[in-house]
Amino acid sequence: MLQYIARRLMLAIPTIIGVTILIFLLMKVLPGDPLHTFYDPTEVGRLSPEERANLEAKLGLDRPLYVQYGSWLGGILRGDLGSSFFLKESITEQILRRGAISAEIGLISIIVSWLIGLPVGIISALRPNSKSDASASFFAVLFLAIPSFWLGMLVVIALLEGWGYHAPITSSQVWQDPWKNLQIVGPPGLVLGTAQAALIARMTRSSLFEVFREDYVRTARSKGVGETLILVRHAMPNALLPVLTLSGLSLGFILGGSVPVEKAFGTPGLGQKLFIALSQRDATTVQALAFVYTMIFVLVNILVDISYRWVDPRIRVS
Repeated sequence: MLQYIARRLMLAIPTIIGVTILIFLLMKVLPGDPLHTFYDPTEVGRLSPEERANLEAKLGLDRPLYVQYGSWLGGILRGDLGSSFFLKESITEQILRRGAISAEIGLISIIVSWLIGLPVGIISALRPNSKSDASASFFAVLFLAIPSFWLGMLVVIALLEGWGYHAPITSSQVWQDPWKNLQIVGPPGLVLGTAQAALIARMTRSSLFEVFREDYVRTARSKGVGETLILVRHAMPNALLPVLTLSGLSLGFILGGSVPVEKAFGTPGLGQKLFIALSQRDATTVQALAFVYTMIFVLVNILVDISYRWVDPRIRVS
């Protein structure tokens, strides 16, 4: 197992390096003067060629791209993600302060997606072509079609207009004030989790249909084994494997969806920080957050692969 984990981590290194190159180049090819990221556009327009050259040298923009990339990558390896130009604050400190909020939102959304998606998918598979199956399919397609940020805005408006409630403006960690923290992370976590629950429900239904056709399930039924025992002991361990894979992949949708959803709820997490950095063209912050999101996505998918062994003991990782 340890060798498998080490090999997966080694294989993830080229992926991470490739993503860092892509992120770096995308920030460089964005239209506009790169000096506008750091200075007021009207001031930049009045600069003489000598002043512009001095500013580019000060910011390192006159160096070749591979030198700029190497400097940025070297900072990452040292644990230095750089500093936000607008806030004059270490990006690492911002991530540590805001990361816990976004991590809670992601965890809540995964839990919600499983708590809703698994039962709905199981009911649909056990009662195919029934009213419950049709209802589950309808709501699954509905929540898949509704954009998360739009659903988030509807929830905000409903809470504000119906009950006069809005989430606390100031941030609070779970170890400081659990109730206030839950009010901050609960609504966006539920919104993101609902959309993912529709995917989990559809995948669970399809997986169980496939498993129910297997010979060992028919053999168990012929021996008089009850449907509940067949579901728990025979069907679910095999049907959960593609659901686990989907959960790992859906983390990418959660990370991407957290940006507009956190903006809609005003949640002080990494998603809102990324939105602000993009609007300000804070290239250093955008690069750092994109790198952190990539690391999270890669590591979670490795954990999902490792979890296969506990779900189905027949699987051997090597």
